[in-house]
Amino acid sequence: MHSQVVVLGGGPGGYAAAFMAADLGLEVAIVESDPRLGGTCLLRGCIPSKALLHVAKIISEAEDMAEWGVEFAKPKISIDKVRARKENVIDTLTGGLAQLAKRRGVRRIHARGLFVDSTTLQLEGGDPATYDNERLTFDHCILATGSVPTMPGFLDIKSPRVMDSTGALKLEDIPGTLLVVGGGYIGLEMGTVYAELGTKVSVVELTEGLLPGADRDLVKPLEKRVRQRFAGVHLGTKVTGLKDAGDHVAVSMEGPEMSGEHKFDRVLVAIGRRPVSKGFGLENTKVKVNERGFVEVDKQQRTADPHILAIGDVAGDPMLAHKASYEGKIAAEVLAGEPAQFDAHAIPAVVFTDPEIAWAGLTVEEAKRDGRIIEVAQYPWQASGRAIANGRTDGLTKWIIDPETERVLGCGIVGAGAGELIAEAVLAIEMGCQVRDVAETIHPHPTLSETVAFAAEAYLGTATEIYKPRKKKE
Repeated sequence: MHSQVVVLGGGPGGYAAAFMAADLGLEVAIVESDPRLGGTCLLRGCIPSKALLHVAKIISEAEDMAEWGVEFAKPKISIDKVRARKENVIDTLTGGLAQLAKRRGVRRIHARGLFVDSTTLQLEGGDPATYDNERLTFDHCILATGSVPTMPGFLDIKSPRVMDSTGALKLEDIPGTLLVVGGGYIGLEMGTVYAELGTKVSVVELTEGLLPGADRDLVKPLEKRVRQRFAGVHLGTKVTGLKDAGDHVAVSMEGPEMSGEHKFDRVLVAIGRRPVSKGFGLENTKVKVNERGFVEVDKQQRTADPHILAIGDVAGDPMLAHKASYEGKIAAEVLAGEPAQFDAHAIPAVVFTDPEIAWAGLTVEEAKRDGRIIEVAQYPWQASGRAIANGRTDGLTKWIIDPETERVLGCGIVGAGAGELIAEAVLAIEMGCQVRDVAETIHPHPTLSETVAFAAEAYLGTATEIYKPRKKKE
């Protein structure tokens, strides 16, 4: 078998690359070890977690309505129905991808692909009916193998009570108690799901703050609500060992609040992800892999091997589905002979907790690290009519601005629905907008989107909903 382009991996980066390449007139085949397209994001990551977070949000909002004089009975949860609905969401989307591949003429090969050399894959397992030869040759391959959860050896005790994010999303039961090891976005999102379903959730984080690396102004409102909804949040705490005790997991910890051994029904280990760059023969090619396991690529997603390109999680941080899709389209365009390259100024990131956190472009921490002079403009949601009406004033919108040019360099938002608001900021950063462009763009009232403009007005000294005259320049 031979194909002009082979995409190894059928996740959001892989199928985007394959579909774009096919649209550009190239002959394309996708090699995927899972029978369905979608990868981690669709099958056991972004999509199922957001489906479950929707359930958690409804439960939380129903409880919050008591402040408005509207009280609901305690929800009755059928875990089987919740799980079935989540699977239905996945099936709907994977079925759609299968149809899109068929309509584009993209060949789907259900098998594990291993590099024999720079232009040949050995196909193993899967469904032999999808391939008529165990060797698949190609002119070019787009590597889109993604990433998997990190599980340190001392925590990997092979117990059904100890889960990674994939196991947590299976939602096999609602445990009485759950320990989340890691205060990053995966741990907090899944902790939110289980907490709203009725589990007493505790989080331990090795560093001194949740969401290490995120803007502290954005994290504060989230941490406050998490501490209200979770059984415990323990910072500066290290898990030193796990032991399956039959009906519970015995967890040994060291920290200012949680030391010694503690019992939990289940443990979720959520301390990050690692790229999948080993175990399928990359050493038989000229591809270079760095010390962190990422495949090295240039701005056109080309590797050191002229026959192989790489995209998505395996090609470097940030490990985000939309970044993978963006890179996949670039790789396809490059192979079609178009002058494409990765030139994005802002890659948005969203933490789908309650409240949500979203940011894009330059952060305050990055500016400090690089010695860059910036100015920060903030708008508190306590002054937003829509936030007050919604009963969710625990939000903040902030702009990072170049004081010389007044261009917007970055944006951070925390609050209900922050993930839906950040795209406007990304567009403004990409277009090189000045802060006045944002402030003078008429936003609908009353909406939370107004806070994006109001934060810009706060910088200019023209905000009317708050009193914050702009400082005079010396």
